[in-house]
Amino acid sequence: MKQGIVLLLLACVPVCVAQTKSGTVAKKAQRSFIGEVPTTVAGSVSQTLQFVEGNFLGLAEAMPEDKYGYIPTSGKFDDARSFGEQVKHVACAQFAFFMEFEGKKPPDDCERGGHDPAKTKAELIKYLKDSFDYSNRVIATLTAKNALDRVEGRYAGPNTKLGISVISVWHVTDHYGQLVEYLRMNGIVPPMTQK
Repeated sequence: MKQGIVLLLLACVPVCVAQTKSGTVAKKAQRSFIGEVPTTVAGSVSQTLQFVEGNFLGLAEAMPEDKYGYIPTSGKFDDARSFGEQVKHVACAQFAFFMEFEGKKPPDDCERGGHDPAKTKAELIKYLKDSFDYSNRVIATLTAKNALDRVEGRYAGPNTKLGISVISVWHVTDHYGQLVEYLRMNGIVPPMTQK
């Protein structure tokens, strides 16, 4: 199954657009997909992670604050997370995956956003950006030598440092796909699609 996830990620990479915290296209990530090949294990994963992070952050910024409580009602959405809850869940999970990578205790209950008190759009976006900053700092320590080091924990563990890094990319893309629908159901074209 993990091989299938990796193949899925590789297939979606060319259509992703990376954005930095300020919302501008990340030049380094963009160049990587037009000819520059990473020279490290960390670079190989972090380019894709930064791509999907930028797309996800674009969705979070595009949804109006009064729609952060939105849950679709047409279809089977019993117990579905609201838009804001999904943003919080992704942020918490990024911290969880990479805390496990570092051998630290991850936050509890990321299924519902964990312990962070963020509630407003501005607070949730800050939490999300902080989680992406943390993810990128930790993934920079991924090397050919430690890539297969064992990682323990309830969030995608047991695994390896490389495996949990790939799972984090998959996880952001999974929720990105869900939230694209939330935006479209509210008459908003996702920023990546607008390009």
